[in-house]
Amino acid sequence: MYRSYFLTYALALCLLPLFFAPTVDAKSFNVKDLGAAGNGATLDTSAFQKAFDACASAGGGTVIVPAGNYLIGSVVMAGNTTLRLDRQANLIGSPNIADYPLTQVRYEGEFVPGHCALISATNANHIAITGGGTITGPPFDISRLRSPRGPVLIEMVGCTNVALTGFNTHYQRLWSIHPLFCQDVVIKNLTIRSTDLNGDGIDVDSSRNVLIEDCDISTGDDAISLKSGRGETAVQLNRPTENVTIKHCTLVSSAFAGLGIGTELSGGIYNTLLEDCTLSGHQNGIFLKSRKGRGGCIKNFIGINLTIHDSPTFLSIELLDKGIQATDPVTGDVDQWTQLSGISFKHIHVDNVAFLVKAQAIPSERPIDGFLLADVQGNCRRALDMANMKNVALSGIRVTHYQGPLLMETHVEGTGITQLDPVPDP
Repeated sequence: MYRSYFLTYALALCLLPLFFAPTVDAKSFNVKDLGAAGNGATLDTSAFQKAFDACASAGGGTVIVPAGNYLIGSVVMAGNTTLRLDRQANLIGSPNIADYPLTQVRYEGEFVPGHCALISATNANHIAITGGGTITGPPFDISRLRSPRGPVLIEMVGCTNVALTGFNTHYQRLWSIHPLFCQDVVIKNLTIRSTDLNGDGIDVDSSRNVLIEDCDISTGDDAISLKSGRGETAVQLNRPTENVTIKHCTLVSSAFAGLGIGTELSGGIYNTLLEDCTLSGHQNGIFLKSRKGRGGCIKNFIGINLTIHDSPTFLSIELLDKGIQATDPVTGDVDQWTQLSGISFKHIHVDNVAFLVKAQAIPSERPIDGFLLADVQGNCRRALDMANMKNVALSGIRVTHYQGPLLMETHVEGTGITQLDPVPDP
C-alpha cells in the first residue's frame, strides 16, 4: 500500500543530482599545482588541504586530482566543492595514525572519541566526490582501531546535497562511507570492496532522503547498513534514518548481510525501498535485528524484484538479543522492544537459500504488525518459520526442494496462512 508513495519518492531522488550538483566549471584547483607529488611515497595531505581551502575561499568550485598515486592523511572539504578524480587517480590512506586527528564520532550508535575520516565534511552544503578514480584506506593496523575508533574512508556529518558518484573504494575492518545527520544524498555507480568484520560498505546513519543506485558492493560485513543511534540518548535525539531508496545494486557480504538494519536503530528507521537488487550474504540476504533495551522501530520497509542466492537466509528477523547493549538502554515493558510494522516483500527469487524466512525470535510483548510476502519463486532447504506476527498476508509462495512444512508458525495471524499450497518438487 506504500507502493505509489515510494515510486514518487524514488523518482524525486533520481532527479536530485540535477538540482544540487556543485558548479564544477566555475573555479578549479589542481592538487599538483599546489604541490602534490602524486608518487605514492610523498605525503600529499597539505597540497590537498590547500586545494580545498582555496576552493572554499573562492566560494566553491572543483578540486582536480589528475592521474597519479596520492598518499594522504585526513582532509576536510567545505561546501560548494566537487572533488574530481581522474580515472587513473589513486588516493591512498597514510599508514601513520598521527595523520588522522582525534575528534568526536558516532560509532556503534554512541558518540565517542575517534579519528577523523580520510575525507570528511561537516555542516557543508553541495558536496560531491566524482570521477573514476580509486580511494584506498589506510592499512590494517589503523583500520582495526576501536578505542578510539579508526578513520573511516568518507564521512559526511550534518551535510545537505551530497553526491558520491563513479569512483571505487578499497578498505578493511571499518566502514567505507558514513553519512551522519545528512539530507538529500545520492550515491551512484560506486564499486566498493572491503574485507574482514566491521568492514561495512555504506552506513546510512540518522540521515534522510538517500538514494543508493547502480552500486556494486562486496564487503567483509554488511554491504549496506541503516542506523539511527543506540539507547535512550538516540530516542531523545529523535534523528531517524528515513526515506532511503536502494535500486539496481549488487550487495554481497562475506560475513553478515547484504542489507542489515538494527544494530543501531533506537532513533527509528522509516520508509525504506529496496528494489531490483541482487543480494548474497554469508549469513543473510536481508537481516532485520534488534534486542531488548534498544527500542526504536523499522516502519514501512518494502522489497520488490529481488534475487537472493547462495545465502543461509533470504530474510532473517531476530529482535530478542542481537548486538551489544547501549550504555543507557531503553526501558519500559513494551518500549524496550523494537517495533516492526509495514514490512512487505513482492516478486522475490531465491536460489540455494537455506531458509526462505527465519523469523521466530520476535518478542511476544511487541509482535510484528503488518508483514506481506507475495510472489516468491525458487528453491530453498527450509521455507517459512515465523512467530508473533499480526496482519500477515502470504500469497504466491512457489518454492521447491524445501524440507518439512512450507510454514511453521507460532501466534501468526492474517490471510493466506492456512491456504498456502505446497509446490511439489520437480
